Amino acid sequence: MARLRSLALILALTSAPLAPICAAPPADVAAAAALQSRSPDNIKLDESRKPAELLNFLGLEQGMTVLDMFGGNRYWAEIFVPAVGANGKVLVWEPTQFYDDKAKTAFEAFASKNPNVSIVATPFESPDLPTNFADFMLINLDYHDVYWENAKYGVKHMEPTAFLQKVYGAMKPGGVVGVVDHVAAAGGDTRAVVDKLHRIDPAVVKADFEKAGFVLEAQSDMYRNAADDHSLLVFDPKIRGKTDRFVYKFRKPR
Repeated sequence: MARLRSLALILALTSAPLAPICAAPPADVAAAAALQSRSPDNIKLDESRKPAELLNFLGLEQGMTVLDMFGGNRYWAEIFVPAVGANGKVLVWEPTQFYDDKAKTAFEAFASKNPNVSIVATPFESPDLPTNFADFMLINLDYHDVYWENAKYGVKHMEPTAFLQKVYGAMKPGGVVGVVDHVAAAGGDTRAVVDKLHRIDPAVVKADFEKAGFVLEAQSDMYRNAADDHSLLVFDPKIRGKTDRFVYKFRKPR
């Protein structure tokens, strides 16, 4: 009889429901974006970039470790830092070709007030990213430049495969990479299109990331603009800040 009672107790314990695993609370991106301590020049970009809508869609959470790619102008870092909170970390990567003394001074002043942010600057063609580091990464309006070469700015030929190997290695299993970029018409030579217009075919980006091992989890039309005919340089005053843009949410498999 004692053995039966023991067996019944074991069965009851092993069949009891497990306590739920508490997910980290979502980041309060709207509050972070509303901070008046942000750079006035960056605040002016909010209408076009919709930071709260984008980061909520991508699933930014408090306490996350974030990689902010091409982030030397501090636009996203100024939002990431308060949004992830004191238990989170933000690492900005900036190509040395664009990290001049003015940008360096401004970033150092920003970092001196925010101990959970830091920056690493390496050549555009050689991103130096920590391994298995980030829960979250954002590449905003810059992935197309992996296909860009420019002697004036010292941007050398890069291979997207090599660049994305570094990105993949930097993400933790389950980590999210958000990609926003300017839409180019389908077809054509990607490098030629990027050089002329600084746009990229969304299908190229999807194929590149999936080849690197990422899974496309979701996409959004929050920046789509049917009035953009895709033939204009993105810096043309007629379309600057209003380009047709796509949003992809990729995840590194666990």
